Amino acid sequence: MGLPALLKKALLVSAFFVGAIWQVPALAFCPAPVGGQMVSVRKVIDGDTLRLKDGRSVRLIGINTPEIGRNGRRSEALADTARRRLAALVRESGGQVRLIRGAEPRDKYGRTLAHLYGRSGDNLAARLLGEGLGYRVAIVPNVRLAACQRDAEQAARKAGKGLWRKPVVKAASELRRSGFAVVSGKVGNIRRHRGAIRIEIDDSLVLLVSSKRQAAFPASFTSGLAGRRVEVRGWVLERSRRNARQTAGGRWLLPLTDASMLERIES
Repeated sequence: MGLPALLKKALLVSAFFVGAIWQVPALAFCPAPVGGQMVSVRKVIDGDTLRLKDGRSVRLIGINTPEIGRNGRRSEALADTARRRLAALVRESGGQVRLIRGAEPRDKYGRTLAHLYGRSGDNLAARLLGEGLGYRVAIVPNVRLAACQRDAEQAARKAGKGLWRKPVVKAASELRRSGFAVVSGKVGNIRRHRGAIRIEIDDSLVLLVSSKRQAAFPASFTSGLAGRRVEVRGWVLERSRRNARQTAGGRWLLPLTDASMLERIES
């Protein structure tokens, strides 16, 4: 066999193994448990929401994808890509997916909260996270897969895929509008007020652990937190001017929905 033929064979073998390495991690994240219900999908609404043929709207647990533009607003970066990718995963599964409802079965909009799996057994939210097409979120009590979904996102983040190709994390002082955000900053005062925990970040942002959610947070959650740099994520809200004046901490509020939504940054 001549050198060109050997080289061609080597390239083909290399391509095969690269493809195999690409596939294995995506399938390894959040393997399907026993149980669930096979359902038929009518339409994919966006990267994290779809409608079933039985009329139910389903919101995928553990992921928040960029928003599709509506009412004259432009779509966020990769919003259409995430929607098309979810639609492709549904097609690969023959238009049917396995649905496992969350511990909290519905959200405030009446949508079914669920983990969805393709026929191959892969978790669809983890697939999207592993490709950098959404952000990991954890909202108690639907946090059973928080760890493996974090691993999927971390793989995309380290590889600079999708949303992670550009800087994503904002300094707390850079916040300018409400909505989902990944934010970094230094912890200042930690206050307890009326059963809630308020954690101030760079005099710009207040993290709120409500009294209702505290039972889901470990007792050591705030231990050694003061003065540390952290990365937090969630839906940022603008505090009213009246509350901002009366309460220290800054203009923005981010309610923490699970302890894993805050991570300490190593110095």
